[in-house]
Amino acid sequence: MAAVAREDAVTDGDPADRQILQRASVGYGVTDPHGTLCWANPALAELLGVPVNQVVGRSLLALLPGVPDRPRSGQTLLTPSGDQHGHRWLEVSCEELRPDQLVYQVVDVTEWRDRELEATHEAQGLRRAQVLSRMGNWEWHVTEDRVVWSDALLEMVGFPLGTELDYATYIGLVHPDDVPMIENTLNRSMTTGEPFTYTHRIMRADRSGERVFECFGEVIMDGDGKVVRVHGTAHDITQASRMHQELRRMAEEDPLTGLHNRRALTRELERQLATASSGSLLLLDLDNFKDVNDLRGHAVGDRVMRTVAGVLRERLDEGQVIGRLGGDEFAVVLPRCDQKSATEVADRLRNAVATLPLVTAGASTRITVSTGVAEFGAGDTWQSVLANADLALYASKAAGRNRVTVYDPGHYADTAKRVSVLDRLRMAIEHGGLALYAMPMVRLGSGRTVGHELLLRLEDGREPALGPAEFLPAAERGDLVLDIDRWVLGQAIDALVAHPDPRLRFNVNVSGRTLEDEDFGDFVQDRLAAAGVAPGRLGFEITETAAVTNLDAARSLANRLRANGCRITLDDFGSGFGSFVHLKHLPITGLKIDGEFVRSIDYSSRDAVLIAGIVDITRGLGLSAVAEWVERPTQVDALARLGVRVAQGFHLGRPRPLAEVLIRPNGALSTGLARAEDGAHS
Repeated sequence: MAAVAREDAVTDGDPADRQILQRASVGYGVTDPHGTLCWANPALAELLGVPVNQVVGRSLLALLPGVPDRPRSGQTLLTPSGDQHGHRWLEVSCEELRPDQLVYQVVDVTEWRDRELEATHEAQGLRRAQVLSRMGNWEWHVTEDRVVWSDALLEMVGFPLGTELDYATYIGLVHPDDVPMIENTLNRSMTTGEPFTYTHRIMRADRSGERVFECFGEVIMDGDGKVVRVHGTAHDITQASRMHQELRRMAEEDPLTGLHNRRALTRELERQLATASSGSLLLLDLDNFKDVNDLRGHAVGDRVMRTVAGVLRERLDEGQVIGRLGGDEFAVVLPRCDQKSATEVADRLRNAVATLPLVTAGASTRITVSTGVAEFGAGDTWQSVLANADLALYASKAAGRNRVTVYDPGHYADTAKRVSVLDRLRMAIEHGGLALYAMPMVRLGSGRTVGHELLLRLEDGREPALGPAEFLPAAERGDLVLDIDRWVLGQAIDALVAHPDPRLRFNVNVSGRTLEDEDFGDFVQDRLAAAGVAPGRLGFEITETAAVTNLDAARSLANRLRANGCRITLDDFGSGFGSFVHLKHLPITGLKIDGEFVRSIDYSSRDAVLIAGIVDITRGLGLSAVAEWVERPTQVDALARLGVRVAQGFHLGRPRPLAEVLIRPNGALSTGLARAEDGAHS
């Protein structure tokens, strides 16, 4: 919850939660720090008078002038309306969902509020009875220890009408964790005479379920200042509370495994360190998991990942927090757990994974896990703890995998001997050593190259040679990948400036970390404007897994880039869950069909059906489609029959150094715009 509150992410949740979110009578919406709606349920759209398919992207502050722009509750607004309603009273409350999002609850209280205004001309007792009973009200006669509930409140809690209660009976139904808060609030109000408010959980009389009530009230004193009665109202907010919990869960939950995401896990580690707690951190990485994805497909890999996550979670004790950092990497925070105990937990998890029977696509798969252990205590930072655990994990991998290694300062020396991957990348950025290769995207009918995907290589002349799969994950764990993505973009724009042929087009890949970089959109805009490059010559590829992990960030960046005229492609389409939902909510211009569907397209009828469906949808939505992993002539024929027009793969053209693609021996531009790259169809 990654993480976050979005209509597309919400609708991927549990069916019961979807029903709550979509059928709720209470308006619910999530805004960014500027007050722009990122998500709203149908009830809120109706209250705002805006079609539900047009409410996202609108300013809530403009639609409801006077709405709070910071966490606040209990504010009532009178909003003029031009429809048949004439006017509405809306009760608006605002809470922080996470540091960059606010969640609003909007309740139409026009009916009972109007009744309250009309009742001001009547006796005070009648006004309370008519208005407060609309939501349920109660009165505690303190001296008699007698509690009188309105019929509506008795019905909500499940008591027969006319039931007489005492304070002890009421408190006996309240959730035990909420009792101290209620008693402290009432005691303070009865001492000061001030009004009170609190929210609590309460069981129904027959113990058949739990409700959530928001209570407001006041105390009545006699002439001597002694409290004789306490009046209160009870508003059933169970539905709104469940919605709020669901949104918060999505903001902090990994969508694939249901575990904490990276943000929630590091926040828990920060919390432990802030309280000067000691403990240990486990960093677990599945061994050779890439082979599962490559040989069995991403769908099988996802199933295995969920199974492993469930096994790890079941083997932990209460208070031990597990999360998925990304890819095939997990982390576990073990409060008050020393090195010896942490190693025992790690061995228990390792053995559970190693003995896990996994059968995928009719074949048995064995998964093992390598683990790094790092203790933490007062004075440590979460970054240093994670780095220490990472070094220990690296040592486990280097020692043969499927083992547990405890961090030791000597690991720094080992790292220095191997030459740090991050140090090599930093040196390559500063002094040259990174190179771009261009893979052609070819129109199948004519063999013409219509664009190139730019691929990053490390060519610093140092040993051992590292491929992208070896150095990019290390860069993505920190901020170095942000510099790399900007370097790639800068090189691409420089090449487009040097070769102004409008037919020359590049696609660059955007990492999941760069999606969260709020300055990246401005960086792209400034570089394009300064270079004078037509934005349509530049495209950005975002993998589907990165987009769904942080859908809000992906949508925000895609909107910025689209507004500047750039192309946006959803890469590896079909590898994640809810793929077609992403098409509905991401402002993309095209997609790349995941190679897993293309691999067997020339002899698998199932893959053919799936690709045909994807092609039909892209045409209906006005999107481009590119097929990946084309390695045989028969794949080209099969794709062409299904309506795929553009593809890439080793059969159509291998990646070549960008300089070779741009310049022929005679100095002419060699973009392959006239014919496919050398080696295509060979």
